[in-house]
Amino acid sequence: MKKDKIIEKNIEAAVDAEETVTAETEATPSEADMMREYESEIIAQSRDHHNGPLLLSARDVCVKFNLRGQILTAIRKASLDVYEGETLAIVGESGSGKSVFTKTFIGMLDKNGTIDGGELFFHGEDMAKYDTEAQWLKVRGKKIAMVFQDPMTSLNPVRTIGEQIAEVIMWHFGKSHDEAKKETIELLRKVGIHDPEARYKQYPGEFSGGMRQRVVIATAIACRPEILICDEPTTALDVTVQAQVLDLIKSLQKELKMSVVFITHDLGVVANVADWVAVMYAGKIVEYGTADDIFYDPRHPYTWALLSSMPDLETTEKLDAIPGSPPNMVCPPVGDAFAERNKYAMRIDFEMQPPQFAVSDTHWAATWLLHPDAPKVEVPKIITDRIERMRKAGGND
Repeated sequence: MKKDKIIEKNIEAAVDAEETVTAETEATPSEADMMREYESEIIAQSRDHHNGPLLLSARDVCVKFNLRGQILTAIRKASLDVYEGETLAIVGESGSGKSVFTKTFIGMLDKNGTIDGGELFFHGEDMAKYDTEAQWLKVRGKKIAMVFQDPMTSLNPVRTIGEQIAEVIMWHFGKSHDEAKKETIELLRKVGIHDPEARYKQYPGEFSGGMRQRVVIATAIACRPEILICDEPTTALDVTVQAQVLDLIKSLQKELKMSVVFITHDLGVVANVADWVAVMYAGKIVEYGTADDIFYDPRHPYTWALLSSMPDLETTEKLDAIPGSPPNMVCPPVGDAFAERNKYAMRIDFEMQPPQFAVSDTHWAATWLLHPDAPKVEVPKIITDRIERMRKAGGND
């Protein structure tokens, strides 16, 4: 295949070189175009395996921030699709770019951040080209909504929760205050808040953490969005309340026929809610597949590292911490961003970014270990043992 010839040429150049790959050994523009075309084909292969139509398609999105004159590249040509009625989980360590990437879906980057390249197609429009707040207001809240990690930073402490939700309804639908109040009370009831008529008049400080998160969810679904982005919605909650909030989101998704994008570093949450999983590291999607693909057949060393560090009740071995820290994205690495922390890294990992290799029609990973000429590396025992336990138990959890 064309792709294999390009990879073989680049591997040979990298292995033979005495120093880091130079411009002379990098892929030519035409070869780079062929590589992008091939990677697009890999992503497209999974489309027949989704349950609904494509809603949002992000392609080669690049996000940069100006930090006092220094340019930080937070998202590096990330591509992802969101399909109707499905739950997509984006997982990775803090600082991997999960929240920044999804904030581009609703135009909520900080003022020093810009979408520097790529496409964000939603209902036939490329949102990456939006340059006015008026354009984003047609999407934000009404079609794509977001639930943030800390409900106290999302709610105004000096306004009643009822008035805050009602304001959303009045703003987007032009309804009267009485109509908005009636809908707000129904929303509070829908998200499991008892005595919503009385709660309507109370302030955020009078609610527990779990109740505040329910209020934030009610605010997010007030406009019946097509896509609900949940940014670590259970991190600040205890385990019992976490389960209640996850069940609430799943029931609302089914009732309102929404697509849900979960952002989390907790793979336990992913196992319970996700249909599809995207593993993100240093601003790039490094592995993508169904939840079963990621939990039962992980291929990227970073995914192995995440799974190896995840506790469960049956694990008797010492959990493996991921050594080192994520790279400084002011000076992005030339090769695989995970190479410095990857005990399986080869020389090529430090010199060239790996392409996406198809594992199946629903599963791909960007790691040189999947190249036919790469040495065979066994999945860590702590992961194979966990997979065996999950198979015996008949599920991811």
